[in-house]
Amino acid sequence: MYFDYFGLKEAPFRITPNTEYWYAGGQRGEMLAALLYAIDQGEGIIKVVGEVGSGKTMLCRKLVAQLPDRVDSVYLGNPTLSPDDMLAAILADLGIDTPEPTRQARLAQLNAALLARHESGRRVVVFVEEAQGIALDHLEFLRLLTNLETATDKLLQIVLFGQPELDAQLADPRIRQLKDRITVSLRLAPLSEAEVSDYLRSRLAVAGYRGPDLFTPMLVARITRLSGGLSRRINVLADKTLLAAYAEQTHTLTAAHLDAAARDADTPDATRRPTPPRWIAISAGLVAALGLLGWLAWQGLGDTAPSTTPTLAAPPAAPPAAPRIIDMAHEARQTQRWLASAPPGTHVIQLASAKEAAAAAVLLGSLSPGIPQPVRVLHGLSRGKPAWMILAGEFSGREAALAALRALPPSPAGTPFLRSVGKMRTVVLPTG
Repeated sequence: MYFDYFGLKEAPFRITPNTEYWYAGGQRGEMLAALLYAIDQGEGIIKVVGEVGSGKTMLCRKLVAQLPDRVDSVYLGNPTLSPDDMLAAILADLGIDTPEPTRQARLAQLNAALLARHESGRRVVVFVEEAQGIALDHLEFLRLLTNLETATDKLLQIVLFGQPELDAQLADPRIRQLKDRITVSLRLAPLSEAEVSDYLRSRLAVAGYRGPDLFTPMLVARITRLSGGLSRRINVLADKTLLAAYAEQTHTLTAAHLDAAARDADTPDATRRPTPPRWIAISAGLVAALGLLGWLAWQGLGDTAPSTTPTLAAPPAAPPAAPRIIDMAHEARQTQRWLASAPPGTHVIQLASAKEAAAAAVLLGSLSPGIPQPVRVLHGLSRGKPAWMILAGEFSGREAALAALRALPPSPAGTPFLRSVGKMRTVVLPTG
């Protein structure tokens, strides 16, 4: 209807999850990287919790789309399935359309299919949506499926997606064994006002819009309040606001258009409740295995105003009760600003680099206490390819930097080397 009028090739705010419209802001990108890394390790049960309409299904589909070729995915979207039906659905996704009549025989079928994939170098991950609606005994059955294993490897990994009620279920002592198996626990938080603005702009751009911002800061603030920062509600309000403007044949969106959209969507104009902190809770065992502690547990960042030369403190000896995600993109932007203004003769030590943010987190978590400060994160070109780089120290001359480089302890992450600010400006940042 309004597509041509606003210069769009398609509807930008459909509520059907379409990974072409994936939004990596609001720490969704960091969560996706953490999930991919955890799945690559192949241990434990993973849990993702979020309010209705917060983007769990979108995250699940994006995750499935980015799985390595050696990982097969199984999808369970019906929380009312019995254990026997769960087995039949899993077997069907694995290409076995004729399940055995008894549960024990189906388990044997599944075990044989998983062993065959394991022998060919493949793994299987089961994605379970609406997990808060699964009965306790059925959740316990899912846990038992993770007992299928060889002498060295788990044959099946499970990722649970659910609403906050899932946490209440897992607090039941009758399934404490399942809760103990959860090694990664993520929470999708509502989007902030700034993130809502970026989200709207991003979806419009994917749909082909190339004009000035349609949603003014005043409208964005109101949409944030009305939607509670939940992406599905944002989509509904934005779509209906565009439709209301089109009905009046104007390209200028106003509060009256948004009011009409809110009435049509039956959205109460209530003050948005405080956004819960974006916690990621990870068991100590998996933290040690993944090396994510350096990424998730810095408590000094975010509690004070950001400086232009942030220092990333060494990770504590043990993870806090509620570790917090660091905004890696924010830290990289701060480093870029420092790089633009520092004297060109300034030297730093590049300790290591990684393709993904989660892998860079592993490197950060493995830093020894004697690393020169400040430690910075930079995303740019390393040896001509996009990478996350870990930089240490800030030396006014090459000799001082070289002395610090020689004093570094051996690192399994690679061989550190010196870089100068002047050279990095031209070869690291894509824009020069």
